[in-house]
Amino acid sequence: MKAGGDTIIEVRGLRNSFGEAVIHENLDLDVRRGEILGVVGGSGTGKSVLMRSIIGLQTPDAGDITVFGESMIDRDEEEAKDIRRKWGILFQGAALFSTLTVAENVQVPIREYFPHIEGRLLDEIAAYKIVMSGLAPDAGPKYPSELSGGMKKRAGIARALALDPELLFLDEPTAGLDPIGAAGFDELISELRDALGLTVFLITHDLDTLYAICDRIAVIADRKIVAVGTIPQLLALDHEWIQEYFRGPRGRAAELTAAASAKGEAER
Repeated sequence: MKAGGDTIIEVRGLRNSFGEAVIHENLDLDVRRGEILGVVGGSGTGKSVLMRSIIGLQTPDAGDITVFGESMIDRDEEEAKDIRRKWGILFQGAALFSTLTVAENVQVPIREYFPHIEGRLLDEIAAYKIVMSGLAPDAGPKYPSELSGGMKKRAGIARALALDPELLFLDEPTAGLDPIGAAGFDELISELRDALGLTVFLITHDLDTLYAICDRIAVIADRKIVAVGTIPQLLALDHEWIQEYFRGPRGRAAELTAAASAKGEAER
């Protein structure tokens, strides 16, 4: 795993609330270019709300969000569009359009940003992205209802890659997958990051994913980011939720799996 030195996302003093319920208060976060940053926290801590704030689907009460050096708060829609074309998003459950084929789903963002591209070239681009996602070429004409859960997520990745983004947002990408499917998806994300030079903002509950592919992990608790670091760095902190999360039965199992995997790679 690797991480770049400069910052691609900066969040400062973020505040989000719904009525009287305050979700974030004075939240700060940096995401470095080229890293896979895992975002964790208990239920209701606002992991998805944070992502939605960054991509412009949630208007925060206060604070500033900068992506690619440009502020995303109160930005003109046309200007924001130029920045948004630099990222791709995989929402929970893939969020594919059920009435479109996989290829047509991949073509949606291309048609939006490059309406002059059509016909054979559009089909070729979609076919290329589908193969990049690890799906067979014959997945293109299929509808989401014909796909397994894991295939839907890969189709979602193909669509997220449609515009050759620099940044990927992934919201619970391995949720609902069996262990083998989840491990395969983790491997895909790692390979895409290395091959394409992506930066990945990854919300997950999956401890195996955190151990396998994340360069750093940001922990949301007490309405803010309470710690960012590698797993060893987090384990050295005296924070109740962090200790319970990483040192609980699932955390210990994930640590053993990661150690066994590392040992196997070293022996090859």
